[in-house]
Amino acid sequence: MFDRLEDLLIRFEEIMGELGEPTVTNNQERFRALMKEQSDLTPIVEAYKEYKKCKQDVEDSISMLEGENDEEMREMLKEELASSRKRVEELEQELKILLLPKDPNDDKDVIVEIRAGAGGDEAALFAAEMYRLYVHYAESQRWKVETLNVDEIGIGGMKEVNFMISGQGAYSKLKYESGVHRVQRVPETESGGRIHTSTITVAVMPEVEEVDVVIDEKDIRIDVMRASGNGGQCVNTTDSAVRLTHYPTGIVVYSQTEKSQLQNKAKAFALLRAKLYDIEQQKAHDAEAELRRSQIGTGDRSEKIRTYNFPQGRVTDHRINLTLYKLDKIMDGDIQEILDACIAADQAAKLSRLNTEG
Repeated sequence: MFDRLEDLLIRFEEIMGELGEPTVTNNQERFRALMKEQSDLTPIVEAYKEYKKCKQDVEDSISMLEGENDEEMREMLKEELASSRKRVEELEQELKILLLPKDPNDDKDVIVEIRAGAGGDEAALFAAEMYRLYVHYAESQRWKVETLNVDEIGIGGMKEVNFMISGQGAYSKLKYESGVHRVQRVPETESGGRIHTSTITVAVMPEVEEVDVVIDEKDIRIDVMRASGNGGQCVNTTDSAVRLTHYPTGIVVYSQTEKSQLQNKAKAFALLRAKLYDIEQQKAHDAEAELRRSQIGTGDRSEKIRTYNFPQGRVTDHRINLTLYKLDKIMDGDIQEILDACIAADQAAKLSRLNTEG
């Protein structure tokens, strides 16, 4: 590990030197690539430099203790030694996490699909609430949200909604939201006051470039039509909505949120690419079933990951046995505590696996 850290430190210094050269600053593509590499290495290098300093502090304290006779001074040196040793241990753990293999999709924007599952209208209402939850969370992160398609029901619910979230680290945080979300509450339409259980599924997919997923034109049927539902003045009067049917998989995607057919077509293709890439990801996960079971992450789409219990005001994440009694805040987009806990559990599982393999 420490040989690798030394190599990364040397590489970081090389990058800093290169960034100051006129030939690099004049080459925008090279400059951007170096800046990205510098940004990725900075947290590792800073932690490693602090680690080396703390190691030196430990050695200095030991050395000074050996030649010190004053009891008060010795006590002070012992305290400093204990503090430095503790920090060395913390930094070692931090560096192990920083050196874990990075998910290549972590920096990508995401396409989120929410579908109402069991529970009829109540599931559709909850799907709409979850959509708002993610929009509020995205706003708190200063991310941009674009709706690709929504299938609404009359009472304010959504049978299905697809939307894109663009922003730094969107996939690295939101990937833990994929799975089945369960709601337990008394529906407004329930006169007897009985608690109903409904479900929705959430799929968080990284946005992929055209080069990452090649779609053969022969495999697709493109239909254009008039948009349905609410919209601007032009939406219902022009053939602006686009539906794509992908023959090999049977996937059908639809986009109608833009007035321009061209824009809707671009959004529909972005959604189709994400879905096809997601299928490939799922196949890879299935091939590594044991690995997936040992860690939190973009797991099985049919896995029940969370329960929102309204009568008790609690939210439980079943993967990490976390229960929080702040349902109102969570439904308003305050999910950072849950995401942080999922990230920590995922990292701990990966570290455990590395230690076992090692």
